[in-house]
Amino acid sequence: MTAQLEATAQAMVADGKGILAADESSGTIKKRFDSIGVESTEENRRDYREMLFRCTDAMKTCISGVILFDETLRQKANDGTPLSQVISETGAIPGIKVDTGAKDLAACPGEKVTEGLDGLRERFAEYYDLGARFAKWRAVINIGDGIPSRTCLEANAHALARYAALAQEANIVPIVEPEVIMDGPHDIAQCFDATEAALNTLYDELYTQRVVLEGTILKPNMVLSGTDCATQAGIDEVAAQTVKCLKRTVPAAVPGICFLSGGQSDEDATAHLSAMNAMADNPWKLSFSYGRALQAAALKAWGGKAENVPAAQSAFTHRAKMNSLAATGQWNTELEKAA
Repeated sequence: MTAQLEATAQAMVADGKGILAADESSGTIKKRFDSIGVESTEENRRDYREMLFRCTDAMKTCISGVILFDETLRQKANDGTPLSQVISETGAIPGIKVDTGAKDLAACPGEKVTEGLDGLRERFAEYYDLGARFAKWRAVINIGDGIPSRTCLEANAHALARYAALAQEANIVPIVEPEVIMDGPHDIAQCFDATEAALNTLYDELYTQRVVLEGTILKPNMVLSGTDCATQAGIDEVAAQTVKCLKRTVPAAVPGICFLSGGQSDEDATAHLSAMNAMADNPWKLSFSYGRALQAAALKAWGGKAENVPAAQSAFTHRAKMNSLAATGQWNTELEKAA
């Protein structure tokens, strides 16, 4: 079992490839569709995601896996092919979001804990049969006055570790995602401290829960200035501080780190990743697991119209290729201008 987990995890961080996060919840995808004036029906959601998965060039050369929402894993393409099979046929691996969302953490104002452990063993067995070979669970860590608290860090790390152990029991690779949220006036040093604390707590818990690190993927935030901070750190500082934080906290046994974009602009998310990969001696692969930063341009180009599918697929392919280059440290702004 361990051999399959390790092989899947390695495939998820294959050179120049990253993960498409297409696991928006019903509420989130409705907001995305509202922004382009499209009704969030099951059919429209299916059509939109199928359009992305049928970007054969991008999927084969740039995408190692796709995180799906429960509904999407069960859906079939227009021609009746299960969407998970459409993904698999490109060589990418289908995955599944399994948490049920972040809820207010009792006795900890301003903090969240992610739920979804009840019945998870049974859900994993079903998801495996439906074709999922990896999973994702997201914790939400806010920075504020006196937070994140030890209570919040330990509650979320414990849930992430229990989820990860159950995933591996089902022969499914767990992506562990402790997201330190970038919203707020905090500076990059505060983000560094919160991220370091979150990751140290997480790996303590993963060890306690006997999770095999070689069969996991980490999906962290980058170390950034808060969105409302007067001083915004530049690309090189973000890259240097992020790698420094990861080297302090993430064991070398972890095969790869696939960053979330977390509200960064498309190009910033790409630039930061490329700068990190241009630095020498990282013990793990550094890649991407982007949702909005891969999809925003495609969503806008599509606009819910069948005649716009080629333009939308072109936009998605461009962003996938830019991030593929960033995953090997070879992206630059001239490539964006050329496109």
